[in-house]
Amino acid sequence: MVSPAELPTAEVRDLPKDDVTLLDVREDDEWAAGHAPGAKHIPLGELPTRVNELAELPDDQPLYVICRSGGRSARAAAWLNATGWDAVNVAGGMGSWANEGRPMTTDLPNATPEVL
Repeated sequence: MVSPAELPTAEVRDLPKDDVTLLDVREDDEWAAGHAPGAKHIPLGELPTRVNELAELPDDQPLYVICRSGGRSARAAAWLNATGWDAVNVAGGMGSWANEGRPMTTDLPNATPEVL
């Protein structure tokens, strides 16, 4: 496993504006309240049994992993890197995503996207 000091990490402001491959590892209610358009959603606890779903994502760029604040995504990125993926933890998570003014959408009808 990768030590925290060696874990590839990126700030939201440093991510590509377009065509970023994003894996959201938050729980279903957090995802429904607000998430990045085009992100792949696999809750952290389900990642080991659903990792094969990542094969549908582009493999010519890093897989940026995001959660609410960066803790769960760090664990997911470390595990993914240990299993052969090029995963990068998104520092500050969806809180930073929203603060940077990045686009968000929600699965809830008539709701404004928010970070839970």
